[in-house]
Amino acid sequence: MSDLGDFTEFDNDAGEQASEGSDAPERATSDDFERVETTPTGEERGIGVLSAAEGLTISEDGEDTRLRAYVTVGNRADVRIGTYLLAPYPDSATDERLFCRITALEYAREFRADDATEIHARRAMRAEGIDEQDFKFMATLEPVAILYQDDGELQRRMTDRVPKPETPVSHADERSAIKTGLKIPEDGVFLGHLSVGGEKVRTAAQPPTIDYRLKDAYDAGDPLVFRHTLVAGGTGSGKTHLAKNVLRQFLASERSYPVETGSDRTVRPAVVQFDPQDEYAQMHDDGDLSADFRRRCEREGIACGGHDDTVAFVPEVGGATYAAEHHRAEQVAFTIPFSLVYDNPWLIAGSGLNDNQYGALVNVLLPLFRDQYGREGTYDQFTSFLDDPALKEELDETGRVHEATYDAVRRRARGFGNIFDQDARPITDLIHEFVRPGGLTVVPTYHINDSRATETVVLALSSLLVDEKLSNDPTFDRIGETPLVVGMDEAHNFLTDADSVQARKVIGKFTDAAKQGRKERLGLFLITQDPQDIADPVFKQINTTVVLNLGDEDAISAVNIPSHLEAKVPYMEQGQLVVYSPDNSEPVELIGLPECVTRHGRE
Repeated sequence: MSDLGDFTEFDNDAGEQASEGSDAPERATSDDFERVETTPTGEERGIGVLSAAEGLTISEDGEDTRLRAYVTVGNRADVRIGTYLLAPYPDSATDERLFCRITALEYAREFRADDATEIHARRAMRAEGIDEQDFKFMATLEPVAILYQDDGELQRRMTDRVPKPETPVSHADERSAIKTGLKIPEDGVFLGHLSVGGEKVRTAAQPPTIDYRLKDAYDAGDPLVFRHTLVAGGTGSGKTHLAKNVLRQFLASERSYPVETGSDRTVRPAVVQFDPQDEYAQMHDDGDLSADFRRRCEREGIACGGHDDTVAFVPEVGGATYAAEHHRAEQVAFTIPFSLVYDNPWLIAGSGLNDNQYGALVNVLLPLFRDQYGREGTYDQFTSFLDDPALKEELDETGRVHEATYDAVRRRARGFGNIFDQDARPITDLIHEFVRPGGLTVVPTYHINDSRATETVVLALSSLLVDEKLSNDPTFDRIGETPLVVGMDEAHNFLTDADSVQARKVIGKFTDAAKQGRKERLGLFLITQDPQDIADPVFKQINTTVVLNLGDEDAISAVNIPSHLEAKVPYMEQGQLVVYSPDNSEPVELIGLPECVTRHGRE
């Protein structure tokens, strides 16, 4: 096959010379025509128009919806997947506009041609630019809502109308239109700023960013803090940074809730945060924040700076020593009294009691011990009580507890001597200091080397709080009357789904707490890097899921967010997050604050 060479280097001199002297009329040159400048009438609006070339359909079934827009050449660099757009309904008396989101972008040939050829490729490789006018640039749109005016207020409703072909589409750059279209509340607990593809959405307003907040007033439904929050993210994704910023908003001085439904008296919430890495007591201190950042927080109503009412409640466990050079919060030592086991016998069933053994512990041994020693009985006295051979023989002979069962309970109830009744004040004597309206209580466990001891301390305290909150006749009125947020870092270690007696009891307790939380003003704030390990009954009660970068497929699948956001999770940078809160807004991408509003890090 002959080489055709390069057509771009064709020399026409020979052809011109051959035509000289012939009778052919002289060809006109460009200089023979007068150029006339023209100005198009009207003004272009938006970035393109809706196209009906392949149909224009709004359907109840999303699979049947066909909504595509042609984007003009000059606007193509300004659109991204996820960009929010508006298209008006020109015949509407209420100024209706379709609020939609770009879900796909596509180049298509303007004319019938094949550009996948050697000639096209080599010519394009030498060209200094790309002539996009030879291509159509099509955006596939997902309708989100219809915006309309009602008595001067902007409202939203489901998409029940199809827009007209060739309707101009434009960027949604109005703050009110974006917030209404995405159903984002104007007020509430600040989480971050709306973003698309890792870039903040900007408007013509001041400030230009769109703040994202969680509903926090009863006139808009139950505050979402009491409908529970899960923060999931891998190592280095910024979980603690974000968690501190959110918890600081819960503690803002202006935030308070009614003591009971219909009551005029309001109380500020208390936050109790379990801290396995000893990071949250730093919230007492101011961070090294720039003046510009502080001004921006003040302008946007974001609580900023250390929280003075922060106290570290340090559990005394064996000989563990707590050192706290990285924060200036007050420290209070405490111990877990054995009396808490009466209400939560599973605290000493962590070694794996089966149902029969657990029944013997709960229904026979603990009641007998309590009758003999009262609520002041200690763990050491209980183990001595179990060592009594006469008691074992009596229970076996009466058929109440088989001797093998008795031996199993005695064997497996041991090993908690470093946890209960240590040399410190019992937590039950410190409730007024432990739960303080407007106060942050941090329970560090980093200094405890025994994982079983850590688990017992966290579960004992959290169960005390939950039991008091759910009780119709609480022992400690302070807990019952104070709105409460229980924060649990590394929640997968404590709320995991397992087949042991202890796990079933724990999950049952926290499931009840989650179900009744909004009524009792109890909120769970769970933080984890392994959301797939959190028991499903608890997970189902979570209303707000905040997802940072996750690399594990099982973890990503477990958070159960919409697929278009799920695909972005492994690629999100530090500080980027996805919020899925159906009762608050449409699923959205956010960027958190670039700085932690309190002290963070140990440098």
